[in-house]
Amino acid sequence: MTNSPLTPGIVAGRLGAEALAGNFADIAPRFDAHEARVAADRCYFCHDAPCMTACPTTIDIPLFIRQIATGTPEAAAKTIFSQNILGGMCARVCPTEQLCEEVCVREVAEGKPVEIGRLQRFATDSLMAAGVHPFARAKPTGKRVAVVGAGPAGLSAAHRLAMKGHEVVIYDPRPKAGGLNEYGIASYKAPGDFAADEVAWLMKIGGIRVEHGKALGSGLTLDGLRKDHDAVVLAVGLAGVNALRAEGEALDNVLNAVDFIAGLRQAADKAALRIGRDVVVIGGGMTAVDAAVQSKLLGAENVTIVYRRGQERMSASAHEQDHAASAGVRILHNAAPVRVHGNGAAQEVEFAYTEDGPGGLTLKGETFRLKADQVMKAIGQVLDGAPEGLRIEGGKIAVTGAGRTSVPGVWAAGDCASGGEDLTVTAVAEGRDAAEDIHASLMGQAG
Repeated sequence: MTNSPLTPGIVAGRLGAEALAGNFADIAPRFDAHEARVAADRCYFCHDAPCMTACPTTIDIPLFIRQIATGTPEAAAKTIFSQNILGGMCARVCPTEQLCEEVCVREVAEGKPVEIGRLQRFATDSLMAAGVHPFARAKPTGKRVAVVGAGPAGLSAAHRLAMKGHEVVIYDPRPKAGGLNEYGIASYKAPGDFAADEVAWLMKIGGIRVEHGKALGSGLTLDGLRKDHDAVVLAVGLAGVNALRAEGEALDNVLNAVDFIAGLRQAADKAALRIGRDVVVIGGGMTAVDAAVQSKLLGAENVTIVYRRGQERMSASAHEQDHAASAGVRILHNAAPVRVHGNGAAQEVEFAYTEDGPGGLTLKGETFRLKADQVMKAIGQVLDGAPEGLRIEGGKIAVTGAGRTSVPGVWAAGDCASGGEDLTVTAVAEGRDAAEDIHASLMGQAG
């Protein structure tokens, strides 16, 4: 093992295969049947269920848990999938501690909610493992819909449209479908090939074709899609990455956290991945946490997340912050990068202390430095080029109702669309709702 003169701390093989396998094992293994029944028995099956209201896809949570409790997990899975066709992945990555479990009556009364996420995984995994697809296509309508983007919003829209009897073509620039589910989440949350397996299972509905290597501006135009299809769904996500706006950002080994996570997700051999000794991650969301924790799991000695505002402003949940801390990641607040120092490659990052007041964020005069042979930017993503003719609002595609854009016949859903949170489950809901609105429009049922 040798080091480049410019990257003395960045090497592969910091940990052996056995240690890496343990580090990247499933963080929350699936319940067995007995565990699931015991967990389900804790549910009060509330009639006016706050958990259901808190779910962006409005899954009937009391119903599916009762179905598990009565020994019919396959029926529970259909209840889930009828609202969230990507319920398997959402069971793994959804911040349930901020959504359904946060408002669970058990959580409010006892501080220990029903484990809704793990019960959802038990149900959905049971049905998927049996190779069963619980839905069938309606009679063909003769309508053809283009979906641009094969992430959660696009897949959700495509499945619902196909189920209604429409022909769907998904266009995506990457070699695999799945979007953030395939390329953008921590490997220990969905180890193995679950994301790809879920896509293959979803495609069993039929009527969906995926064309890879195509994107708006690269083989596709919005005008062309509108001419060739009866409707278009834009589910392109946010592919651009915000800049640090700090001197030295162009130095070697200053990288985008999303690229690091994607590379790790696709790596056949994690031991071959090169990681620094001292890693600094700049940001306060889930991408920052995932990049930092996985850097530690790969063997980095010192990993620090630095966020420009206070802890209460971090978009990563308290649960995820605690997980990062338990993995050995240090989290610093109220500091913003002002310069990356190094001779050709990053060696240190200089931060200024910040103050968040009524007038916004201000930098104080005092600074400090952190040693860093790798610097990861996790400061948010932006729309990578606005499709022609679309109204943009707040840096995203402006939509009204169930995803209708300013261009007739064009809908948008997921992270690229205005409104909502940047969550997988929200993207699924928006894709589903856009598909329902498209179906009503194509069938002459729109109000």
